[in-house]
Amino acid sequence: MTAQQADPIPRRRTTPEQPPTPSRLRAPAAAFTVWYLRIIALLNIAAVVSVPFRREVNEHNTGRIYASHVSHRFHAHHAGDYFTPYLATAGLVSAALAIFLSLVMRRRKRAAWTVNMVLAGPLFVLYLAALTQSPYRGHLFNWASALLTGLFVAALVIGRREFEAIGDRSNPKLALAVGAGGILISGTIGTLLVSATNKLQGATLFDKAAYTLLRGISVGPLADRVAAVHAPRWVDIIINIMVAASFCLVLYACFRSPRGRQLLSEEDEQRLRELLDRHGERDSLGYFALRRDKAAMWSPTGKAAVTYRVVGGVTLASGDPIGDPEAWPGAIDAWLAEARRHAWTPAVMGASEEAGTIYARHGLDALELGDEAIVDLDDFTLDGRAMRVVRQAHNRVRRAGYTVRIRRHADIPDDEMATLIERADHWRDGATERGFSMALGRLGDPDDGQCVMLECRNADDEPRALLSFVPWGEQGLSLDLMRRDRDCENGLMEFMVVELLLRAKELGVQRVSLNFAMFRAVFERGAKLGAGPVLRLWRSILTFFSRWWQIESLYRANAKYRPVWEPRFVLFEKTSDLPRIGIAAARAEGFLTTPALPPLVRRKRG
Repeated sequence: MTAQQADPIPRRRTTPEQPPTPSRLRAPAAAFTVWYLRIIALLNIAAVVSVPFRREVNEHNTGRIYASHVSHRFHAHHAGDYFTPYLATAGLVSAALAIFLSLVMRRRKRAAWTVNMVLAGPLFVLYLAALTQSPYRGHLFNWASALLTGLFVAALVIGRREFEAIGDRSNPKLALAVGAGGILISGTIGTLLVSATNKLQGATLFDKAAYTLLRGISVGPLADRVAAVHAPRWVDIIINIMVAASFCLVLYACFRSPRGRQLLSEEDEQRLRELLDRHGERDSLGYFALRRDKAAMWSPTGKAAVTYRVVGGVTLASGDPIGDPEAWPGAIDAWLAEARRHAWTPAVMGASEEAGTIYARHGLDALELGDEAIVDLDDFTLDGRAMRVVRQAHNRVRRAGYTVRIRRHADIPDDEMATLIERADHWRDGATERGFSMALGRLGDPDDGQCVMLECRNADDEPRALLSFVPWGEQGLSLDLMRRDRDCENGLMEFMVVELLLRAKELGVQRVSLNFAMFRAVFERGAKLGAGPVLRLWRSILTFFSRWWQIESLYRANAKYRPVWEPRFVLFEKTSDLPRIGIAAARAEGFLTTPALPPLVRRKRG
């Protein structure tokens, strides 16, 4: 079966009377608007931090024209009658606006296009009207400003169909609330600073508040018209920075992407389980698609699905698509179309080489993330010199009186399962449950009865550690959860893994997927004779960071079982998205946590 390739972004139909803009002009026009805003932001920042540049801006009355833009009328400053291009002011607020608009315009947000058109369109008309008057048309600078503003508006019109990404419906209300709070806080602090540092006498509270508001807009001559206030330059800069920070929060709230609150429904979960029954042996991470904090995007035929979670504007899929490989392209197309519709950054964590190849055909690039350790039970043995260390550790723990009990979750009584869950929570390292791409995120759910539990008890019959594995098809297991008492015997986890590998055939298991070793190839190849300087340097860096994170230790812990290493890849559209994807993945896996609101004001989630 061949999936039909279609444009993921729907295009509007055009009538013969109004021929469509050639597609070859839309993308360059959209790119021009982004670069215009970037350059304007850079000039605004330079105007704030550079005194000579700021003086030049003052001479051209840049601060005055921002007031013109807001009030739709011109003011005079000194003897000049100048106006500047769209968003060109000597202030951090305009710089922040230009930076945020450039970011969301790059992500093709429809709301950003609307905001720019609403602001720049009337301003361009105002400039044209001003150029008909003698005080303004005599300055070449004004003609250049009108030309640049006109080019920006024309680029918006030409590239309008490139901006189709939608936002969250709750954004306007949130932006209003954030704006009101930001103005109240920054305005109060700024007014207090002005009151404490004002060098002139007789200023009223209204004068100080007005000065604070104008300084929040620009550090240029705009606030000099408040004659009763003269504050130090550092106060002006602080006020402008505070207002700019508040403005950044407003812009973020206004243009943030939808959070993807649609999670896995009961119907989706049932359909995924049916696909896993038929195709679950293809991917050892397939069962983790049943995490209930994910959503499912289905192929048109319903024979395949991509499961994902939206974190920080990144739609993060994990593992391979579920279902028939011939239907994978349809599910991937649907997932990418949804990402473009909401301006999400698409990424895949832990895809196999087969799935990575298909994702690459849809425009994603691949980077090897590490290797998964898979043990074939027919090839595993404790005999031989290579397994001496593992064999000795296993015998030492067994002589200490430890035993392992292996059962399916469905065979564990409810009271025993409740005890195991309580112990697992108690033994957890930290308050946050970690894991996303290679973790189920729950324990003891009745729907997961085919999962396998390893329970380790000491000589006094007290639970000291547990392992939980999820099904990998009919004849495989994949590691999900590892918990142990910190005060127990060293080597307890190795003892439990060996016990499983020796006895798993009793459950009809032929292969077991253990931990994932990130950057395994670097440690293995970097230690070999003849390794290049770059590879040795990379290995040294990873070894250094392994002091705090389990990077090299996971590789060493898995290598002792002499597994087959299966590479796993991260997929992405643009290299520049990798830092953002890395942060989103760290948040999804539980290594980074965002501050939570108090319970009384935390938003309820459906």
